[in-house]
Amino acid sequence: MTKNLLVELLVEELPPKSLKQLGNSFAELLAANLRAQDLLTKESQVTAYATPRRLAVHITHVAAQAADKAVTQKLMPVAVGLDAQGQATPPLLKKLASLGADASAVPQLKRVMEGKTETLFWDSTVTGTPLTDGLQKALEEAIGKLPIPKVMTYQLADGWSSVNFVRPVHALIALHGADIVPVNILGLQAGRETQGHRFEAKVNPIVLHNADSYAQQLASEGAVIAGFAERRAEIVRQLAAAATKENLTPVDDDALLDEVTALVEHPNVLTGKFAAEFLQVPQECLILTMKANQKYFPLLDAQGKLANKFLLVSNIRPTDPGLVIGGNERVVRSRLADAKFFFDQDRKKTLASRVPELDKVVYHNKLGTQGLRMRYVRAIANLIGRQLNGDTLGAQAYEAATLAKADLLTDMVGEFPELQGIMGRYYAQHEGLSDDVAFAIEDHYKPRFAGDELPRNQVGVCVALADKLETLVNMFGIGEIPTGDKDPFALRRHALGVIRILIEKDLLLDLNTLVQRIVEIIEDKEIFEQNFDNKKRSAELAFPQDFGDFVSSLFRQISKESTEQLLAFIYERLAGSLREQGYTAQEVDAVLSLNPQNLSDIPKRLAAVRAFTALPEAASLAAANKRVGNILKKMEGSISDTVDTGLLQEPAEQALYQALTSLSSKTNEAFIAGDYTASLQILAALKLPVDTFFDHVMVNVEDEALRNNRLALLAQLHQIMNRVADLSKLAS
Repeated sequence: MTKNLLVELLVEELPPKSLKQLGNSFAELLAANLRAQDLLTKESQVTAYATPRRLAVHITHVAAQAADKAVTQKLMPVAVGLDAQGQATPPLLKKLASLGADASAVPQLKRVMEGKTETLFWDSTVTGTPLTDGLQKALEEAIGKLPIPKVMTYQLADGWSSVNFVRPVHALIALHGADIVPVNILGLQAGRETQGHRFEAKVNPIVLHNADSYAQQLASEGAVIAGFAERRAEIVRQLAAAATKENLTPVDDDALLDEVTALVEHPNVLTGKFAAEFLQVPQECLILTMKANQKYFPLLDAQGKLANKFLLVSNIRPTDPGLVIGGNERVVRSRLADAKFFFDQDRKKTLASRVPELDKVVYHNKLGTQGLRMRYVRAIANLIGRQLNGDTLGAQAYEAATLAKADLLTDMVGEFPELQGIMGRYYAQHEGLSDDVAFAIEDHYKPRFAGDELPRNQVGVCVALADKLETLVNMFGIGEIPTGDKDPFALRRHALGVIRILIEKDLLLDLNTLVQRIVEIIEDKEIFEQNFDNKKRSAELAFPQDFGDFVSSLFRQISKESTEQLLAFIYERLAGSLREQGYTAQEVDAVLSLNPQNLSDIPKRLAAVRAFTALPEAASLAAANKRVGNILKKMEGSISDTVDTGLLQEPAEQALYQALTSLSSKTNEAFIAGDYTASLQILAALKLPVDTFFDHVMVNVEDEALRNNRLALLAQLHQIMNRVADLSKLAS
């Protein structure tokens, strides 16, 4: 017979940012361990509970003792376990003793042939694990495996012993139905008493009737919503209701919602406000201040503009909420005043006046300062701009890249690093710079994460590409290549950003050529030394060596090997991204095997391959293409570019040559026009002549001239079939 089980750890306030994960992990680890000990059934359901002061799990259909199990154990070869008279040898007796048996078990042993060896096996029944033992083991292992960000060491009540956990634990509950399971952990013996809300509980302590009354008793007697998901849903409901009363909408932020849910046990949403004069400060600053520092939910109007009202989630429900609201309004007022002060002070200096100070900011001890990096990025941005749309775009990209990192030196970004780029845009607009340049300063960090928007104008595209590619080339140049889960400089994200910009913005840029030009810029001694006043810098910077020597030590050559590694790295990220978008591994491999340098072409090539594979001739042509490729790979020496029609003896090879001649111009025209689908579908007409050729023509004949001519014919076939993609990759 089974009953439901409840386990709770009553703790001091848990870290809010990790509470959700801790609650889920505790439940999953405990249930998995009990299941492994056969104490759960197929019908067992697991429910996790997590509040700031507790981790708990409720599991249905838990047995008081696991069922006994029949076990067959392999002992040893008969020749080792039994002597010539069939009596047990000392090794066998020792093995049986370790299993709780003796010589009386020898007649029950089974003999089984394993290959050429006869082996002894023993059938026994293992007594099922009692719940007390199983839960004790499960608790110890679950607590040991919890993803605790930082462990605390604290003393137990005896004043001598100490234990380690995320926060001090004050009580342990373990109920199987209405019965206490006598387990212990972290110096605590299991009981049935827990605590409710610190201030609003009707009863303290709460004495649980049974495992199933946990959530209901906490709610009715303890004023606690025990379930994380239920508490979160209640906060969402209250936020929506409060915002609707104001005809406003709360900022959508799942991470903030999770954090606030982890801070309260009895949520109560209240509305506060602040002086309208603070709305003169960029709303990103105000929103970040309220969210990061105070855990408030800012309110937006129908146009997405910040209103001078906010929602706060209180953990108490006073009769008069005025004191709670007033206290929070006083706190937020000082926070917003700080933001306004930073904004006002920052605007007293131009971005351009801050640029020289970038030479004081070390970017990387092997790559130098932000000032040096800025010089590389602006040269690369200028190069990309001129390639895309001439000198005007190049000049704008150069200006934007020069100013893009200047806001790192402002007070606002110093206080809120998340606002880098955003504040640069505001300060650029305040100075009267063009929107193209201002938005490029903000957008050059984009895309910052998967699904993020791309730069909104061409100037931003140039600077964003330059910034990411400079990072990739230089980091690979010094050997900072991501391995496993380690990617401290977010190079995978930078590579995916480059890929998205090139493809989604449909940029006609050759990736390999672009990387080589960037290498040339980094290796340009004139750019490297530009604007350095070494004597002045060495006096201003606390370097352990002369600044001039430090700067000189950074100049180097980028190896060909590192650029090849970088290009391979980008294509690996591209392949993974395309597979995530729903393309098959075969389709992706077929297109990327050709290493297309214009990444903006790749979606069209993939679409063409997908359309080609739907043709009835596709499988046969892909197999033939693979066969042709294998033949050509085995040939030594060069193969002629031209076919001698006078040596075409067999009707099948004559027909294939005529088909190639007839189709070549059509497929070439479609390919040059960028109509890759048509270019591939034209090839369907080759199925019959290709099949006939391989059925009736021997390629590797003794006559050298004839053999070479047939190889030249196959080379032409191979070339015309593999311009869009390597069709051999589609062969099953």
